[in-house]
Amino acid sequence: MKTRLRRTFAVLLATLAAATYGRAQSPDFLQGPGLGAGGLGDSAGLPGAPSPNVPLPLGNPGSQGFFAYTDLVYLTQTWTLGNQTVAVRGFRDSTGFLTGRPGGFIGSGTEALNTNDFGRRSYLPGYNIGIGFKSEDGTSYIAKFLRTPRYSYVAGASLVPRNFEGPNNLADTFLYSPVFNFSPQFSGTANRTGLEGNGAPPQLLYGIWNGAGTMTIQYTQEFTDVDLGVRVPVFETPYSKVYGLAGARMDWFFERFKWRAQAFNTISGQSDPNDVAFYTNTLSQRLYGPYIGASHEIYLGRNFSLSTDMTGALLANFTKQRAKYKLASDDAQQKRSLNDLDFSPSVGGNFNLWWYPTAGIQVRVGYQVNTWFNTHNMQQPIGFDFSNIDPVYGKQTFRLMHGLNVGFGLFF
Repeated sequence: MKTRLRRTFAVLLATLAAATYGRAQSPDFLQGPGLGAGGLGDSAGLPGAPSPNVPLPLGNPGSQGFFAYTDLVYLTQTWTLGNQTVAVRGFRDSTGFLTGRPGGFIGSGTEALNTNDFGRRSYLPGYNIGIGFKSEDGTSYIAKFLRTPRYSYVAGASLVPRNFEGPNNLADTFLYSPVFNFSPQFSGTANRTGLEGNGAPPQLLYGIWNGAGTMTIQYTQEFTDVDLGVRVPVFETPYSKVYGLAGARMDWFFERFKWRAQAFNTISGQSDPNDVAFYTNTLSQRLYGPYIGASHEIYLGRNFSLSTDMTGALLANFTKQRAKYKLASDDAQQKRSLNDLDFSPSVGGNFNLWWYPTAGIQVRVGYQVNTWFNTHNMQQPIGFDFSNIDPVYGKQTFRLMHGLNVGFGLFF
C-alpha cells in the first residue's frame, strides 16, 4: 500500500513539474513587447509587480542582435608619486670667489619646491564605451573601452620667496637643485649675479639649476582599460539572473613627471632657449591577461533592477621607465631607458541601478571599484646625476581606482 502511494505521489510531482516546465517554455509567457526577454507570469498579482506581458529587462535584455552603450565616468585613484625635494632657496658659489671655497652655499636653504606641492587630488572625468552581440541562447560577446584623459597637476617656485623674507644679500631670490655631472651645454647664462665682469670672474653660478629664476613641476596621469569578453547566463529565476564572465583585459597606467628650470641674465632680465632645461620621467605600465567573474541581477519591478559584477584577473605588467634631461633648444640631451616585467593581480567590481524606460533602451547609474596589486610607482621621480640618471622606482603594493558611472545603452 505504501509503495503504491509513493508511486502515485511521484507521478503527480512529475506531471506538475512537466506542466510547469512547459509553461515556462511557452513563447506567449516568455516573450514581451520590444525586448523579448522573460516575463513574470502569475507573479503580476504581487505588490509592485508589472503586468504579465511586461518583459523582464535585466542587464542583458533583448533578443538576438547587436547592442551598444556609453558611460560617463568620474574616477579617482591612489596617489603613487613619492615626496622629493626639488629645489631650495639659495645658490652655490661655483668658483669660490664669494665664499672662499668652491661649492660653498649662500642662502637660507629653505625648501622652495617639493613633489608634495601639487595640492589636493582630483577626480578624473572619462568615458566608457562598448559594443556587443547577443546570441539566441542569451550569451553576449562584448568589447569595452574605458579611458580617463590625461590630467595634470602643476606646482612651481619663482625668485619671490614667501613674504619677500630672506637674507639681506637677496640670495633667496635664487633657486638651487643638486644636479651634477652635466655637460657644458647646460651651464646657463654667464651673468647671473651682476658681479660678473665687475671684478668677479664669469660663471659665478655654473649650471642652469644653480641660481635659477623659476622652476615648475608637472605630474600627469592617464588610465585606459580594454576588455574583450563573454557573458554567459548560468542560472535564473523569475526575478533574477546569474551570469558567468570571462575574457581578456588590457589596463594601461600612464604617469609622467616633468620639471622645468630657467635661469635669467641679471642685466637684461632675459633668457634664451639654452638657459632652459627640461627633465621628464615617464612611467608606462601595460597590463595584459585573462579575467573571470560573475554577475547577479535582481528585478525590482516597474522597469528597475539592481546588478553587481565581480571580476578577478592575473595580469602581466610590461613596464617602461624613461628619464631624460634636455635643453629647450634641443641642442643637447641625456636619457635613460629601462624595461621591466612583473605580474599584478587585479580584483574589481561594480554596483548599478538600471532603468528601462522603453523597449530597446536602458539607463544606468552606479559605482565601480577596481584594485591592482604589485604595480610600480615613482618614489623619487628625479635622478640628479645627469650622466647616470637613476630616479627611484618602487612597488605600489595596493592601487585603488573608484568612482561613479552614468550611461545608457541601445539594443538593435
